[in-house]
Amino acid sequence: MPIQQRPGTWFPPVRGIDAPLGETNLGIAFSFWIANRLPMNTVRSTFQITMLLAALLVLPNQLTADTAVKEMKDAAVNFLDSLDTDRRTIAAFDFGNDERLNWHFIPKDRQGLPLNKMEAEQSTLAMALLATGMSRDGQVKAMTIMTLEKILQVMEGPGRRFPRDPALYHVSIFGTPSTDGTWGWRFEGHHLSLNYTIVNGHLSSGTPSFYGTNPAHVKSGPRKGLRVLGLEEDTARALVKSLRKNQLKAAHVGKEAPKDIFTAADRKAGRLSHKGIRSTALNWHQKEQLMEIIEQFAHRNRAELAEQDLEKIERAGIENIYFAWMGGLELGDAHYFSVQGPSFVLEYDNIQNDANHVHATWRDFDGDFGIDLLKRHYESNSHN
Repeated sequence: MPIQQRPGTWFPPVRGIDAPLGETNLGIAFSFWIANRLPMNTVRSTFQITMLLAALLVLPNQLTADTAVKEMKDAAVNFLDSLDTDRRTIAAFDFGNDERLNWHFIPKDRQGLPLNKMEAEQSTLAMALLATGMSRDGQVKAMTIMTLEKILQVMEGPGRRFPRDPALYHVSIFGTPSTDGTWGWRFEGHHLSLNYTIVNGHLSSGTPSFYGTNPAHVKSGPRKGLRVLGLEEDTARALVKSLRKNQLKAAHVGKEAPKDIFTAADRKAGRLSHKGIRSTALNWHQKEQLMEIIEQFAHRNRAELAEQDLEKIERAGIENIYFAWMGGLELGDAHYFSVQGPSFVLEYDNIQNDANHVHATWRDFDGDFGIDLLKRHYESNSHN
C-alpha cells in the first residue's frame, strides 16, 4: 500500500510476508495444538520493506487466490472426511443457513463442532484448516489467545456456566468445500472469531475478524509479561502521543473510553459516528505509524487476503482514513482507538478488568461474510 508523500519515494510498511500454508504453518498448527502452551513473552519482530522488494521475495504462485482456495478446500474436506456421521452433522451447514452470520466473541452456547468433542486426529485436522486462513503471526496470536483460557481458569476457579477451556472452540463448515463453488468456514470461541468466505472459487472475505485477550497483560505466574496484542496497542499509543496539540485535539474524541467496541458483534458493521484526525493532517512519520496499525490487523490473515484488503483500502483513498482515540494516553489507562476508511474499520479497546482486557476487530463495511461479492453474483445470475 504505497503512500506517496515524498517526491520519488514510497515506503509502505509491509507486515509479515508469509507463505500461505505449506509445511511451516502445518508444523506450527500441529505442534502448537499438541503442546497447548505457547511461549509468547516476546512478539515477533516486524520490519518495513518496499512493495518492490516484497514482489522480489515472495513467490508468485504462493500469492495466488487459486492456491489459497485449494488449500482451504483440501483442509476442509480432510477435516470433514475424518468425522463420523454424528460429528459431521454438527460441523456442517448449508451455505444459506442463518448460522453463518451468527458470530460472536463472548462465552456462549455455540453451534459447530468444538475441539473438545473431537478425536485427536480430528482436532489436528481442524487446526490445519485454521492454518489455511492465517499468516504465521495471526496463527500464533490466535492459538496463544486460546491458551489464555487456562490462565482464566486458574484466576476464576470452577463452577462457571461456560468453562474456561482451550478446547472450547468450534469449527463450522458452510456449504460444500470446492475450488469453484461458494462456501465458507468459521473458527470461533471466547475472544476469537475467524470467518472466511469463498464465492465462485474466489477467496472473497476474511472478515469479520475478532481477537481478544483476558488478561491482556499477564502479571504473574510462569507466563508473566505476556501481551498477545501488545504490539497493536503500543503502536497506536506511540502515534497518539506523537501528535502535536492541535492534532491531538482532533484525534482525542473522548476523555472517557467507551464500554466496548462500537461495532460489537453486529452482522453488518456500521460506520462510526466519530472520526478523529484525518491522515492528511499527519506528518510522514505519523502516517507510517497509522499504516503500521492497519497492516498489523490486515496481516493476521494470510497474505492473499491481507493484500486484497489493503488494495481495497488504497483504491478508496489513503487520504480518507481517520484515526481516533478515547480515554487515557498512558499504559494502564482504560482506552480505545479506531482507524476508519471508506471501506473498513478497525477497533481496539482495553477497558474491562481495570484496563486489562482487550477487544480488537477488523471489519469490512460491504465485504464482511463476502456479502458484496455474493450480491454481485446473485445480480449477475438474475440477468442470465
